[in-house]
Amino acid sequence: SSGINAEWPLRPGEQALSSMGKLLSKQNKAKELAGLIKSIRPFLGVVSKAKASKIVRELVDTFLDMESNTGLEIPLCMECIDWAKSEKRTFLTQALEGRLIMLYHANGDHIQALSTINRVMKELKKMDDKQLLMEIQLSESKVYHTLSNVPKARAALTSARTTANSIYVPPKLQASLDMQSGILHGEEKDFKTGYSYFYESFEGYDSIEHPLALNALKYMLLCKIMLSMPDDVQALLTGKMGLKYSGRSIDAMKAIADAGKKRDISIFNKTIEEYKEELKTDDVVQNHLKTLYDNLLEQNLVRIIEPYSRVQIAHVAETISLPFDIVEKKLSQIILDKKFSGILDQRSGVLIVYDGSESDQTYTHALDTINHMGKVVDALFKKAQKLS
Repeated sequence: SSGINAEWPLRPGEQALSSMGKLLSKQNKAKELAGLIKSIRPFLGVVSKAKASKIVRELVDTFLDMESNTGLEIPLCMECIDWAKSEKRTFLTQALEGRLIMLYHANGDHIQALSTINRVMKELKKMDDKQLLMEIQLSESKVYHTLSNVPKARAALTSARTTANSIYVPPKLQASLDMQSGILHGEEKDFKTGYSYFYESFEGYDSIEHPLALNALKYMLLCKIMLSMPDDVQALLTGKMGLKYSGRSIDAMKAIADAGKKRDISIFNKTIEEYKEELKTDDVVQNHLKTLYDNLLEQNLVRIIEPYSRVQIAHVAETISLPFDIVEKKLSQIILDKKFSGILDQRSGVLIVYDGSESDQTYTHALDTINHMGKVVDALFKKAQKLS
C-alpha cells in the first residue's frame, strides 16, 4: 500500500527517535546522541522527505541545544549537510547550513559564518522559505554584533523582524529574536526598551523549558542594575521565578545589584572576582559591567575629592583601594570630560581642585544672536522678492 497507510507503521519509530533524543539530551549523553543521528539514515530512507527532514532537524537541534562543546558539533553538522545534498534534500540542506552558521559564530569563526550567510541568502531568495530566511537574518545580526558592527547588526535584525511579520514564528525562534532586540537596545543604552524585550524572550523560553530562559532573566536583572534600580532586582526574584532559576548566575547579579546600591567599588571588585566564571564568560554582561564599573569608580572618586582643594593622588588611591596608575588615569579622564574642574600635578603627585566657576556664556549668546539675525534677514529677503 502507499500514502498514509504505508507510513502509519513508521509513526511509533518517529516518536521513539524524538523521545530517545530528548532522553539522551537530559542525561547529557552528547556522543551517544551524535551516534544516534548518524545511525538512523537507513530509517530515513523509508519515510517521506518531509518527515525525514523534520526528524533530522529535531535531533540536530536537540544535540546543539545541549551546548556540550564535545568538538563534534561542526563535523556532525557538515556530515548531515553532505548527506542531505547527496539525497537532493534542498530545504534540509539549507536548514542545516543555518545551524552551521551559528556554530561558526559560537566558535569565533566569523569570516566563515559571514561567507556561509551570503551564499545561503542568495539561494534562499530563489525559494520561498521565509522562516529559514528569518533565521539566517537573525544569525547575521548576531555575527555582526559580536564583531561590534552595531549598525549592520541592527539592519539585519530589522530585516529579520520584517520577514517575521508575515509568518508564524515558533516560540523558540521568537524568543531568540526578542533576545537579540534586547541586546541591541542595550548597546544603545536604551535599557528600558531592552528590559521589555528580555521579558518577552524570558516568557518564550520559559514556556518551552529552554535553558536560555536563565540568560534572558539574567539580562532582565542587568537592565534593572544599569537603570540604577537595584531594589527591583530583589523584587523580580521573589516568588516562582526566583526559585525556579536560582543558582550562581542569579546570585552574581544580586551581588552586583547590591554593590551598585551601596556604590562601593571594593564590593563590586570582590563580586567580580567571586563570580568570575558566571560574569566574565558572558560577553553581554561583561560589556555592561565595564560601563557600570567606570560609573561607580567615577562616583567614588568625585565623592572622595570633593572636600579638598589639593589632595595627593596616593591618598585617593589608598582610600579607594586601587592601584595609583588606575586612579591617576581615571582622574585625568574625569577632568577632560569636565566632570569637575582641576589639574593633575604629576611631578608632585597632587590633584589641584578648582572652585566650580560658571562658564562664560558670552560666545553662546553671541552665536544665538547671529543665528536669529540670519533668520530675520532671510524673512526680509523673501518679503522683498514678493514686492518686486
